[in-house]
Amino acid sequence: MDKQSSTLVDSFGRRHNYLRISLTERCNLRCSYCMPKEGVALSPASHLMNAEEVYQIAKIFVKYGVTKIRLTGGEPLVRKDFPEILERLATLDVDLTLTSNAVSIDRHIKQLKKGGVKTVNVSLDTLSAERFHDITFRNYFDRVYQNILLLINEGFQVKINSVLMLGINDDEILDFIAFTQSHPVAVRFIEFMPFDGNEWKREKTISYQEIMDKVSSAYTENQILRLQDAPHDTAKNYKIQGHLGTFAIISTVTNPFCDQCNRIRLTANGCLKNCLFSQKENDLLTAYRNKEDIEPLIRKNIESKFAVRSGMTSPESFEDPKKHANNRSMIRIGG
Repeated sequence: MDKQSSTLVDSFGRRHNYLRISLTERCNLRCSYCMPKEGVALSPASHLMNAEEVYQIAKIFVKYGVTKIRLTGGEPLVRKDFPEILERLATLDVDLTLTSNAVSIDRHIKQLKKGGVKTVNVSLDTLSAERFHDITFRNYFDRVYQNILLLINEGFQVKINSVLMLGINDDEILDFIAFTQSHPVAVRFIEFMPFDGNEWKREKTISYQEIMDKVSSAYTENQILRLQDAPHDTAKNYKIQGHLGTFAIISTVTNPFCDQCNRIRLTANGCLKNCLFSQKENDLLTAYRNKEDIEPLIRKNIESKFAVRSGMTSPESFEDPKKHANNRSMIRIGG
């Protein structure tokens, strides 16, 4: 098998070497942009990938060119067998990373280091304890904040993912940037995105330009340094001169970056999504349990990928709530 035929390439020539695996649909927070207020119907435990299935299916993706795997949820650390999953995946020749809300990550530091995890993305939408409760419906702010400091002290590269929502936390943009002055973290502002049940409206989105206007109101042009983005990076990266950390903007709504996309997503119940906004999936887990060859399903899924946001090329199309009604809620896709 030559290298060209073994990689996962879509009809637009994009090579997909980055797999995001959701380990669970459960979470110990209840952020409204991720989970509908009324909750979600969780898949029965028997319908979810077990530790061995996660490993074996991931191994197939690595065979076909995947070089990076991110573990997500829900909150991946709520799985009791997370240590076993991490240990198995660490045997693969991949860059292994994690997205977590950091509520309980202090209990997993040794396991993460042993598994070769060097980068951790922490979801944190506010630097206010009171507002944290308003957004997550839980009183874990102090625990999360201290665990972020712990991760930094333990040598992890920490990225803070903050979903900006008008009237909720958009007044904290400069507070987060100020946090990078004395902390070597990468703050990433993410535009609020539409998913089933999260009551998304375009008017609630803080755009890339609005974020930069806010930054420009506090810092001079010479202080705001544009950084070189990594290949396939979804974020536009910046740094304030003299700050230890950086900030970035992920502008999925107002300035999509689909032309360089190399990402594929595997849900906790083993369904493959070739786009965050795709309403179509391929059930790999059932096929795997039936001892079928899942490579044709994987290739079919990748080859059918649209050029832009699951075919929603215009702002009008993307902003139509009906276009997202048959997609999953974010908690059931994976961060």
